[in-house]
Amino acid sequence: MDLTALKEGLTGSAGIIVGEEHTAPRIGSGRVHVLATPVMINMMEAAALDAVESLLPAGHQSLGTHLDVGHYAATPVGMTLRATAEVTKVEGRNVEFRVEAFDDKERVGDGRHTRVVVNVERFDQRVQRKLQGA
Repeated sequence: MDLTALKEGLTGSAGIIVGEEHTAPRIGSGRVHVLATPVMINMMEAAALDAVESLLPAGHQSLGTHLDVGHYAATPVGMTLRATAEVTKVEGRNVEFRVEAFDDKERVGDGRHTRVVVNVERFDQRVQRKLQGA
């Protein structure tokens, strides 16, 4: 598998306008009517995908394996949320990212994220074996 296209410094982004469906009560992660942390994390992962997915060999995708993030400020419904990801390290099949999230006023979260590149066909075979053994 040729991953030479994956390099430190690659960047990606993702964003949404925060709607009711993105709030903590709707997601089930709290009662305060603001952006839910799991949604912020989803945007961070989407930004990481944006940075590298198009550079992967045919038949390969990346899967999230680790997140270490903080969510520091509330984002109300109606504001824009923008997440960014920058590749900080590529080691074998593992790709590490610095991730950040911003609303219209400030940085609301940041951290580290790791993804692993997998062969989709082999991965699906392992999942099916697991299912058959259940």
